[in-house]
Amino acid sequence: TWTVNLVAMETVSLEHQIQSVQRHIAFLKKEQMELLHGLHLEILRLQKHCSELTHDLEMKELEARQQDVLDRELEEKCRAMEAQLQEKEKDNLELRKELQHKETLVAALRSSLRSKERRFLEELKRRSHRVTILDTELQKQTEAAAYLSLQLHATAQRLPGPEQPPAQARAQAQAQARPRRRGHRAPARRPPGDGPRPREPAQEEHEAMPDPALF
Repeated sequence: TWTVNLVAMETVSLEHQIQSVQRHIAFLKKEQMELLHGLHLEILRLQKHCSELTHDLEMKELEARQQDVLDRELEEKCRAMEAQLQEKEKDNLELRKELQHKETLVAALRSSLRSKERRFLEELKRRSHRVTILDTELQKQTEAAAYLSLQLHATAQRLPGPEQPPAQARAQAQAQARPRRRGHRAPARRPPGDGPRPREPAQEEHEAMPDPALF
């Protein structure tokens, strides 16, 4: 009986130990499951965060590549604009040189025109003065010729010869004594002994005037 009781007590003790071990195992399993669940959640969170970081990195790399492309395009545009600017500056330099050359030509032409105009006016003034002198000489010679004609007529009348009617003689004397009028006022008559002044050569009187169209 005592042995039976001892065996029964040991059996009960073993059952208690087994139950305790089972409860401990169940607790450990529960903690392990909770730990595994937490680890799984953490892994999911880390995977999500890693995916986000990877996406951000890819976006940044894409933006960087796009920025590089934009930078290269902008650099190419800048080089093209610099080349165009250099061409424009070269063209402007050529235009400035051409404009300066034309301004020099215009200044030379103006100076030449002023010189020709001055010479033309001087020549015109000289010719006008020469015409005035010749006209005066012509009037003087005409008056001298008329005076000589009157003297000759008076001398002829004093000589013996056929008589003319008084009216015809007066008309002839008046016609011979009337001098031709010019644009200038005739000076006082000179006696025939003084004689007209010598005229200059004919080529100076008939020298051609310069053509104003050339100036």
